[in-house]
Amino acid sequence: MKMIRVLCVDDSALMRQLMTEIVNSHPDMEMVASAPDPLVARELIKQFNPDVLTLDVEMPNMDGLDFLEKLMRLRPMPVVMVSSLTGRGSEVTLRALELGAVDFITKPSLGIREGMLSYSQLIGEKLRAASRARLGIRKLAAAPAILKSVPLLGSEKLIAIGASTGGTEAIRHVLQPLPASSPALLITQHMPPGFTRSFAERLNKLCQITVKEAEDGERVLPGHAYIAPGAMHLELVRSGANYQVKLNEGPPVNRHKPSVDVLFNSVAQFAGRNAIGVILTGMGNDGAAGLVHMKQAGAWTIAQSEASCVVFGMPREAIVLGAASEVVDLHEISQHMLAKMSAVQALRI
Repeated sequence: MKMIRVLCVDDSALMRQLMTEIVNSHPDMEMVASAPDPLVARELIKQFNPDVLTLDVEMPNMDGLDFLEKLMRLRPMPVVMVSSLTGRGSEVTLRALELGAVDFITKPSLGIREGMLSYSQLIGEKLRAASRARLGIRKLAAAPAILKSVPLLGSEKLIAIGASTGGTEAIRHVLQPLPASSPALLITQHMPPGFTRSFAERLNKLCQITVKEAEDGERVLPGHAYIAPGAMHLELVRSGANYQVKLNEGPPVNRHKPSVDVLFNSVAQFAGRNAIGVILTGMGNDGAAGLVHMKQAGAWTIAQSEASCVVFGMPREAIVLGAASEVVDLHEISQHMLAKMSAVQALRI
């Protein structure tokens, strides 16, 4: 069994100790070294050649973002950011994902051992996924051109998107080309509380459509994208002739909250063939069964191609189940969604 070699960069000695204990508790990985700042880390990377780097967001001597930017330019490698649940922390973390970090994890409440087992398991999963991540696909993320407006689409047409590891950038790449006349979009990205609002606000500044964190009971409108809040399931429901957002505080599904399966199952039930389902990069199998249900209900379904995924987990599981009507490279998904919606509407005129 090949060991995953990890290097931790964090200015907190306590966090370095905790991360070392957690990493070394997994039989398939080891902490080869730890550094209090990026300057020390630079030499340790040369010495130990780690498979994955865990990187604190805010550190002395050199900001985590500056170090990440230099690292991705000079010595690209999988990086998992370790972030605090603060407004500044979430903004910097999202910027780090844009610069090439594979994933992030929030810092635990130090001194509180309850829940450390599940936290350790989560770190293990993220490091394993990061060690297998495809870094070359970042070249696809250049800002795409805005697509031409499609024929008027009624509010009954909508798109459901699910993603996990690598999904923040994949979602940006799908949303950024969409015209203001785009159908409504409901999006579940595996993300903890404290980050989804910043994620939505960042996308809203970059896109022609309006992007916002979803609110319970609000009407689903064309030209809008609704992001599932962290720790809340996002569902589609009907209110008369209109679609509405429903937020659900139920238990995790497939160990995730929000869960892509919860979103896709609700869209299959209430939108059927009026919807398109898209499953993007991510580890695990969340969303695969829900995409099957969408396809069975008459929806057109798209899985991101392996070549364009950071982690080809969720799309692969969907493809294995026969859930995907087509498999598409990331940079072509926006065009495929709108073309399919336009074709569906033309058939019904």
